[in-house]
Amino acid sequence: MSADRVRVTTFVAVAPSDAFDVFTRETDLWWRKGPRHRFGRERRGVLQFEPGPGGRLFEQYDDRDVYEVGKVLVWSPGERLVFEWRLRNFAPGERTEVDVRFEGVDGGTRVTLEHRGFDALPADHPVRHGMTGEAFRSMIGLWWGDVVTGLRAHISRR
Repeated sequence: MSADRVRVTTFVAVAPSDAFDVFTRETDLWWRKGPRHRFGRERRGVLQFEPGPGGRLFEQYDDRDVYEVGKVLVWSPGERLVFEWRLRNFAPGERTEVDVRFEGVDGGTRVTLEHRGFDALPADHPVRHGMTGEAFRSMIGLWWGDVVTGLRAHISRR
């Protein structure tokens, strides 16, 4: 098991199939906006998934340019979503992986997101911002915690 992985969990008061649907079809509505959370820096874009294995997570900008974050590896509605994760500062061939699981629990769904694969990147990779170990994992975990809080807030407003 990779040491450079993070896991965050949230609860949403909808069925797993609905949580998966919101996660994948309403991504741009719940994913945080701004340069810290989007891929086009200051450019305004729409973040979306193409459904199914081989689909992709991408952001499309007003000028029709597209940034592909990664391909969908697993698409199991109501259960699991796995997709590649590549930031703009990744070299060709570098990628990490995001695994999202939707588990039915009393009153709704536990959504657990795990981001893994950082150990395959060089120790001085720009994504680390000079951090290693627990400091790096904490930074990434807090970032993802902020992102999934947007999912929870969006679902609670529906």
